[in-house]
Amino acid sequence: MLQWTTAYFQERGIEQPRVDAEILLAHVLGVKRIELYLNYNQPLVGQELGRFKKIIKRRLAGEPVAYIVGMKEFWSLPLQVNPAVLIPRPETETVVETALGIINASWPSASVRVLELGTGSGAITIALASELAHGTFYASDFSLAALAMARQNAKTHRMEGRIHLICADWLSAVRPSSILFNLIISNPPYVRSADMTTLSREIREHEPALALDGEMDGLGALRRIISTAGRMLSSDGALLLEIGFDQAMAVKELIGQYKDYRDVEFKKDYTGHDRVAVLYKKLLRTQ
Repeated sequence: MLQWTTAYFQERGIEQPRVDAEILLAHVLGVKRIELYLNYNQPLVGQELGRFKKIIKRRLAGEPVAYIVGMKEFWSLPLQVNPAVLIPRPETETVVETALGIINASWPSASVRVLELGTGSGAITIALASELAHGTFYASDFSLAALAMARQNAKTHRMEGRIHLICADWLSAVRPSSILFNLIISNPPYVRSADMTTLSREIREHEPALALDGEMDGLGALRRIISTAGRMLSSDGALLLEIGFDQAMAVKELIGQYKDYRDVEFKKDYTGHDRVAVLYKKLLRTQ
């Protein structure tokens, strides 16, 4: 069945035919992928074949594997996903790595306050909370359906009491000076509107456009966050933003329009692209 499905997927242009076949068959059988090889000679019964054929059709229709099985691993943590949220991607782990590096360097033992904007499945915040016992985490999203998914993932990983979920449009729920954060983090939509049609079928037809479309120049959400986040950072705080692979220069020019930040750094992802912009709060001068 694996050989047949792999060849079938390959003929129809599925990018990872063997991996997809293994994940889907393991899902149907309710086993881990390694068990497919430990029990390679196990025959499939009619009911199992029927379920497998149905999800093969869903995959051929362009539905992402993660939505079919309802799960995606991020930071070695299994997270539930559905079409209300973006599927967590490996390059976004660069955001987590960067945040942990800053926290461990600046506040190695202090209690930190972290806000994530547009949390989706909760992947970034849950990954950070899994690594930091000394933190209070806030995560916002405009979508109630996305927040329901984030809440379920937080519950699965026993983090309900440490992650506070907020329904809000970016920073609209936070008044300047009412609460200050050590880190504000976001993986906002940054795809140019004109480029939305060039995305793969899996992304274009199945993942939420609201979480992808960054307006005409791809900087719409980034602009709104950068313009307001500085006032809500602690004196030694930082704003971390995931950006498109070709947006570093545009983001640097955008930052120059605001006086809240003293410096910006760009961190590269595993493929060598600038992926995370780190904006450091401008220190207030003392007389």
